[in-house]
This record gives sequence, structure tokens and C-alpha cells, in this order.
Amino acid sequence: MPINAHPEYLAAEKEYFAAQNLEEKLEALEKMISVAPSHKGAEKLRAELKTRYKKLKEKLDKGKTKKGARKQGIKKEEAQTVIVGFTGSGKSTLLNDLTNAKAEIGNYIFVTKRPIVGIMNYYGTRVQVIEIPAIGSEYYDRGIVNNADLILILITNLEELEKIRGFLDKARGKQIVAFNKTDLFNENEKRKIVATLQSRKYDFILISAKNKENIEELKDKIFHGFGKIRVYTKEPGEETNRERPLILPGDSNIKDAAKKIFKGTAEIKEIKIWGPSSKFPGQKVGLEHRLKDLDVVEFKTR
Repeated sequence: MPINAHPEYLAAEKEYFAAQNLEEKLEALEKMISVAPSHKGAEKLRAELKTRYKKLKEKLDKGKTKKGARKQGIKKEEAQTVIVGFTGSGKSTLLNDLTNAKAEIGNYIFVTKRPIVGIMNYYGTRVQVIEIPAIGSEYYDRGIVNNADLILILITNLEELEKIRGFLDKARGKQIVAFNKTDLFNENEKRKIVATLQSRKYDFILISAKNKENIEELKDKIFHGFGKIRVYTKEPGEETNRERPLILPGDSNIKDAAKKIFKGTAEIKEIKIWGPSSKFPGQKVGLEHRLKDLDVVEFKTR
């Protein structure tokens, strides 16, 4: 939001963010340009609006959606989350904090122009994390967002939240709100933010991507947000293999785990289990036994 913006500009900006197609975006941009602040401090804003308008106009005139270029052929992993937010919210910094990605970070608007993929290693579990180009950018990809398992809504003020949620009307994944840049707020301000988000019943967390505050807690929240469990396996007489656990839906049983390892269950002779779902270590169980997160299963075959 520019400094000293007129109500007409704010109304046009709202129309732009709510636009569903290029024609609507261009119409809203025309209004934004016509009523944009004229003082010297808004020169950068006016230049950016004109550049954005030119690009959208060229895109519309050519009649190309560039869907193939936008989606980048991303192969979905078992657990996929996307980071969405406005430009300047810290999406690239957060992606770098969470994953092995090395996203570009800049102090200018719309730095990210394509989805950037990173892998978050959560105790042996691979979680695919995708930074989506900023909402309001022509590169924003609704398709990836709508199909993601989990959506991380990154905001730096409460006013952004409802604007962003307007773009998620067809998204099927669970939504988690991450309020970023809390290093800029005092404790009293943080308490007010927490109280507001709690009153609205959001699943949320306060973070500072810059200072890495609560990043590990965010990783926990992301994984558990998928509603999935980790199940480890072991060979009889061997140590538990904790490098790559099986990732299963939260209501899975032993049979579901076996399907990921064996072609069928006929070759299984005996099953033992350790962990949260067992009554005692090494309990013998059947195929219908319900699993819990961090269980260890031993299959003895014929």
C-alpha cells in the first residue's frame, strides 16, 4: 500500500487483487495508474504499475497463457506445501530457511518469477516446499496452489490475510498462517497479533525468517498439518532403519504399510511392533492393527 494513497487508488488496488482474468487486471491497473499518488516518493510505484500494465497487455494481445512455462513441470512429492504471500513478505528467505533451496532474495518487487522448489528434510521425511510467485504478480500460479496438500500463508500484517484468502477459494489443502518479521514487533504487539489470530480460529505461528525464530516449530507444524504419520521398519535381529520412514495417511494400519513394501501379504509370517501404538515393545500384531506416528514395524517373511 503506497504512502498517502487516495481512496480511489485503494479501491482500484482491491479490484486488481480480486481480478479473475487478464482483462479485469488490465482495467483495474488503468484505474490504479490514473489515481496513483503523484508525489516524488511514489515515482517507483508509478513506474512499476506502467511496467506491469505493459507486460499484461502484451500477454493479452498475443493470446498466450504460457501455462507450460509457469508450471515448470513440477513433479509432486508425497507431501507438498506451497508458500503464498505478497511481494516483500519474505517467501524466498523462508524457503531457504526450510529447505535446501537457494532462492534469490532482493529488495525490489516481484523478485520470484517462477515456482521455486526445495526439499525440507523432516527427520528422514522428504517434504516438498514450493515458493509461488507473489500474489499480484502475473506469474502467480493458481494451479499449483489449488492442488497442494498444504498452503503456508505468509503475511507481515493482519490486513493481508483476508486479501490472500480470496485467492484460495478453490484450494483444497490445509491452510497454516505464518506471521513473518516478528523481529520488528515488541512483545505487546505480538500478544495482540496472537489474540486476533486465535479469535479468528486460524492455525498459525509467529516467525522471523530473517532471524530464524520459530523455524523448527514451523517445520513441526507443516509436517503434522498433512495429517500423515511416519512408520519405520526393521529386519528381524537388525537395527531400525530411520533414514527413510514410510509416509502413510493418519488412519493407516499394518496392511497399508505392508503394501508399500511387499507385492502381497501372503509372504508375511509374523509382525512385531514397537512405539506409540504398541502395548509393550515387540508386541505381535495382525494386519488390521492401527498404526501411530513413529511406530516401528518388523515383518518376518516365510
